[in-house]
Amino acid sequence: MNKLTAIFAGIALAAACTGGNGSEFDALYEGLSFDMPRVELPSIPARSVTLTDFGGVGDGVVLNTAAFADAIASLEKQGGGKLIVPAGVWRTGPIELKSHIELCVEKDAIVVFDPDQDLYPIIDTNFEGLDVRRCLSPLNATGAHDIAVTGGGIIDGSGEYWREVKHRKVSEDQWKTILKRGGYVPEDASVWYPDEGYAKARATAGSLNYPDPSLDEQEIKTFLRPVMVSFRECERILIQDCTFQNSPCWNLHPLYCKDLTIKDIIVRNPHYSANGDGIDIDACENVILTGSSFDVGDDAICIKSGKDADGRRHARKCRNLIISDCTVYHGHGGFVIGSEMSGGVENIRVTGCRFIGTDVGLRFKSTRGRGGLVKDIWCDHIYMKDIVTYGVVFNLYYAGVAATEAGKDEKSDLQPVDETTPEFRDCHFSDIVCAGAQQAVFVNGLPEMPVRNLTFKNSVFTATKGVETNYFENVTFENVTVNGEKI
Repeated sequence: MNKLTAIFAGIALAAACTGGNGSEFDALYEGLSFDMPRVELPSIPARSVTLTDFGGVGDGVVLNTAAFADAIASLEKQGGGKLIVPAGVWRTGPIELKSHIELCVEKDAIVVFDPDQDLYPIIDTNFEGLDVRRCLSPLNATGAHDIAVTGGGIIDGSGEYWREVKHRKVSEDQWKTILKRGGYVPEDASVWYPDEGYAKARATAGSLNYPDPSLDEQEIKTFLRPVMVSFRECERILIQDCTFQNSPCWNLHPLYCKDLTIKDIIVRNPHYSANGDGIDIDACENVILTGSSFDVGDDAICIKSGKDADGRRHARKCRNLIISDCTVYHGHGGFVIGSEMSGGVENIRVTGCRFIGTDVGLRFKSTRGRGGLVKDIWCDHIYMKDIVTYGVVFNLYYAGVAATEAGKDEKSDLQPVDETTPEFRDCHFSDIVCAGAQQAVFVNGLPEMPVRNLTFKNSVFTATKGVETNYFENVTFENVTVNGEKI
């Protein structure tokens, strides 16, 4: 290859990893029922480097942490550019993105985050809406702007070394395979833990993820497992084409971000993965999520804005989101708001999405103590099949468990309304087709704060049970049928 040919080849390779100019999203803004600014795409300089230029070896054996860090530092010094990860299996520790840098994981490249805990220090962070200490995320950025992850490759979090597994959620063959990894199993053989420290932390945390703070962090480090992708306080982000899978905890967690575009990604976790969420868009503004698929172990597309006193103190809303043309297979919920919504959620449109076999289709959840207001949510042209429990559910008595495991008839005395009272109102559903569910619609508000102003139009449900509402005001149905009968 002569020098000129090499130059053009490099230009072509760099172009293959670059997002578009944004005009392809114009149609998504048409007919919005709320004002939303155009989401800005990142600006990435045209220069590019390849990981092998910095000693990277894609044999699945060599640890490439230093190669990634050196390549990113080099690009940062030059003002940014693309780091191309070519075909191969690239074992590495954490990767920290910097401003104006694009991580381009090519189609035949697999980035595998090594499970060695020593690579992931425990840091101050925010998880499930609370300010906590947990392990550093494998792919992370804090305070960066104009960043991207593209290229069509696979990013794997080696989550099987971090997560607990409940025996009842897997087949006997799967259980035997899991046991071969070692770890710790209590006498009743109900759960596999990665180590005894994890089991000790779980015993103090119950079903939640907040262990006794007096426990030694290093002893329980596996329990403090990280989300795989953490972008915090970042602006102008593009995540496109790649597959994200096998995360230690949540797969993708953008937090306090602005101008976020996610397009044509695949997100995968085993159906039994504890806290194996797809994407948790947390207190972000101006977001597009389109053309993506999810098959995960917990909620798939989830909207959050902080939890309880920490969430109210941060007071960061999640607002101005368009979610379109996404498919969800296994997941506790297809599209979910909550239960962490203490900062407020507003101005969201979910359109043209498909939920197949999820526990719940459209899931809205919270509980006393959260506070926060959820309003102006628009869901249209949603197509569901074989939903395990509810097509649409509002549950303000959420107890931190899956809908398949939760009782729904909890009642409580009237409580005073204050800053800790969650509120859901002004949510609109149209052109919904739900072909199979245990129940079409279930609304379980609070006696002191009913769910208000829900509209359902032009929708068809096939379900064992129809519509049930508790503590609600102004729920209307127009041209809606359940099992062929109008509501």
